Amino acid sequence: MNIDSIKKVLILGAGTMGQQIGFVCAMHGYGVVLHDISDEILAQALISMEKLGRSWFVATGRITADELAEAMGRITATSDPREAASGADIISESVPEIPEIKVETFARFHRLCPEHTVFTTNTSLLMPSRFAHASGRPDRLAALHFHDVRTTNVVDVMPHPGTAPEVTQLVHDFAVSIGQIPIMLHRENHGYVFNAMISSLIQTALTLASRQVASIEDIDRAWMGIMHTPIGPFGIMDQIGLKTVWTITDYWAQKRNDPQAKTNANLLKAYVDRGELGHKTKKGFYSYPNPAYARQDFISGKQSGNACTR
Repeated sequence: MNIDSIKKVLILGAGTMGQQIGFVCAMHGYGVVLHDISDEILAQALISMEKLGRSWFVATGRITADELAEAMGRITATSDPREAASGADIISESVPEIPEIKVETFARFHRLCPEHTVFTTNTSLLMPSRFAHASGRPDRLAALHFHDVRTTNVVDVMPHPGTAPEVTQLVHDFAVSIGQIPIMLHRENHGYVFNAMISSLIQTALTLASRQVASIEDIDRAWMGIMHTPIGPFGIMDQIGLKTVWTITDYWAQKRNDPQAKTNANLLKAYVDRGELGHKTKKGFYSYPNPAYARQDFISGKQSGNACTR
């Protein structure tokens, strides 16, 4: 296969990232099939994708209203795995970060997809080599990891030791074709490139808060005031989603049996248990849509703000 052979993109998982990836693919002219376990999930996902296009792409002038309509016209949805797999040229997988689910998903679609279909995973936590064998086509599997497409177009391309070089090149070319900047990894690495760097910042911030060294707001102020950024580590966590941050933190805390990481995970879990998941639920470490860190007087500390410190 070469890039001109790719016509149909199959998105496995209609959550936030699946919606974003699917929309970007459709926006760049690909036919997109969205697959999840129920028609109800898919119906809501299509509504959210149209809203994504209108609020983040039309509103910012990146596309026109007519182009949005054309993009949405390229997207179909089905809960039938066989129908979804038919004619798929490349898969982008964003199912839950549970190894057994990913293994089962790839094994099922290996049986259903054409022989030429290339499999990519958007996993944030797991290595593609962990489920390469189960995919049935380890030479045609690689990670293609997206960040928030609303605000960035950087992606990670990460093969595993068994990925065919021509498949790695094809995934690179596909990323470029949908307007992304591919960061090429030469070996598997937990957290890819950016996530590996940002995770260190996040864990340090959580440690400072859990040890009550400083308040959540002051930790963010320290970072924002010195680095001249519009957001600090706790604001970043709200944007990522606290359930995602907790899942990753807890995974490594348990895997490494790290007491401080377990304490950090427990701090996050309290928010998750209350349903305060960050920006998408309007409440996390901060309250939205007007978080304290976005105020002009936040850095000065003159305004106590609305960080939900507990």
